[in-house]
Amino acid sequence: MSKFTPQEMARQIGDGLLSFPVTPFTAANTFDEARYRSNLDWLCGYEVAGLFAAGGTGEFFSLSPQEVVKVVATAVSATAGRVPVLAGVGHGTQLACELAKGVEQAGADGILLLPPYLVFSEQEGLAAHIDAVCKATTLGVIVYNRDNAILTEETLARLCERNPNLVGFKDGVGDIELMTRIHLKMGDRLTYVGGLPTAETFALPYLEMGVNTYSSAVFNFVPQFSTKFYAAVRRRDRATVQAGLRDFILPLIAIRNRKRGYAVSMIKAGMKVIGRDSGPVRAPLTDLTEAETAELAALVAGLDKGDFATRELAAA
Repeated sequence: MSKFTPQEMARQIGDGLLSFPVTPFTAANTFDEARYRSNLDWLCGYEVAGLFAAGGTGEFFSLSPQEVVKVVATAVSATAGRVPVLAGVGHGTQLACELAKGVEQAGADGILLLPPYLVFSEQEGLAAHIDAVCKATTLGVIVYNRDNAILTEETLARLCERNPNLVGFKDGVGDIELMTRIHLKMGDRLTYVGGLPTAETFALPYLEMGVNTYSSAVFNFVPQFSTKFYAAVRRRDRATVQAGLRDFILPLIAIRNRKRGYAVSMIKAGMKVIGRDSGPVRAPLTDLTEAETAELAALVAGLDKGDFATRELAAA
């Protein structure tokens, strides 16, 4: 059982950096629990407000329901209360409800509700989906606004009226007008999370809108850079933020944009670069080439030379 009420969980994650640990796989393509525990223990040594187990970067889409629950239970055990653990939940409504119950029993502190599988639907259908998942659990739920699950402010307001445990809104769209309408309508009723890929590029403008936190995928392999960058965002240190974007984030995005699915593959490659090889990505994703991995390694090594020194190779 979570030690947080939904509202306490929302407050806890709403004022700090968030991240989505990768899910390590063995050469046989099975969950590598030992590596996952090691990675999480290492990440907990940095200032992070919440970790999302089996999220998008954690390849939720490739995990079986049983694996999702196991990954979440392992994360809860490995973090040992040092940081809130939120679980990815998704697919169709019935399976999403079952997953919500399963991760709650596994000890998760909250849920990130990913878009439903495949289909596009009207606001009424999306609301019914979210409503069902919220009612299937006592945990706090953060809805992920992206792709085929984009909510209007009116739909979100109605859902919040019916579900006190709907406590967060993560934006993966980048529609500033929609985000403004939602924030003005809902105010402090929700915790707002920046969830665009790569979130660092949007961090400063979103901060001006009242979005104090975002999810950093690169925290997986350059946590020192990520925490320093986040601190610079929060103090509105534009020069430092721009340096981080110019020297690391934008070159990283250039690699990411070369192939579909590289947003996840690149993070797995980053783990390999720092000596925490977490295995390959699962199909249908593909791994970076050796040349691209070397290019990524050079970017990480280059962080040593500037304000974001972060060379900290971990023991394998």
